[in-house]
Amino acid sequence: MRTPALLRKGLLFAAVLSPLALPLPAASQSLEQRVAEYRERVERLEDQAEIENLTATFGYYFDKGLWDEAASLFADDGEFEYEQTGVYVGPDRIERAMHMLGPQGLAPGYLNNHMMLQNIIYVAEDGRTATGRWQGPVMLAEPNANGQWAVGIYENDYVKEDGVWKFDKLHFYLTAKTDYDRPWPQGSIPMRGVSALYPPDEQPTEVYRSFPGAYIPPFSFDHPVTGEPLTDLPMAGDDVTGREEIPFTGHIEGGE
Repeated sequence: MRTPALLRKGLLFAAVLSPLALPLPAASQSLEQRVAEYRERVERLEDQAEIENLTATFGYYFDKGLWDEAASLFADDGEFEYEQTGVYVGPDRIERAMHMLGPQGLAPGYLNNHMMLQNIIYVAEDGRTATGRWQGPVMLAEPNANGQWAVGIYENDYVKEDGVWKFDKLHFYLTAKTDYDRPWPQGSIPMRGVSALYPPDEQPTEVYRSFPGAYIPPFSFDHPVTGEPLTDLPMAGDDVTGREEIPFTGHIEGGE
């Protein structure tokens, strides 16, 4: 297995020899300037790979109820926001909040799969911070209860501390949660709210409705072609967020 240093050298060598993959800078630049630019590009690619691994690692720990390991992936003042439970700050508080989702370790009869798919990662030019958007299918089960399907969007912030990427904020927006055995509209399950037993450090940063309501979390990145931001996207029936509502003129198939 290659070490990071060897990987960096290999990617840099490939970048220098592959003008089709990485367009050459202006001819007026010196060789030293071009090499410095390629080195920076390679470092940003490495950052993206490390952030992808960090997020996937969180998913594996979270799946199995390894709350202590999952919480250790957050920065000292990192934030965790899940559905409408509010914001918990710092690894210790985050670990305790995760215990509300189930026992430490995956006990018999429990299922807690949280997949991390369809990632879009943008690293800041200085290589110190980044954002990531992920699609999150979920499968849940616990003893003596019906199974649940769920899906949501992760909008995460990342920060590099002492050369290591960590979560600065993990925010899971629930899109839908339904009973496994019932039709989706009739079997929809409300989001978790703020806990009275273990109150968060901050109230939810956004108020919204999950399925059968419709809400699109703001995109952390601009449209890659038009350059326009996608941060204010009202949906039909969106009367909770304070944004301009689009009238809902249809009906939900299979609803009441």
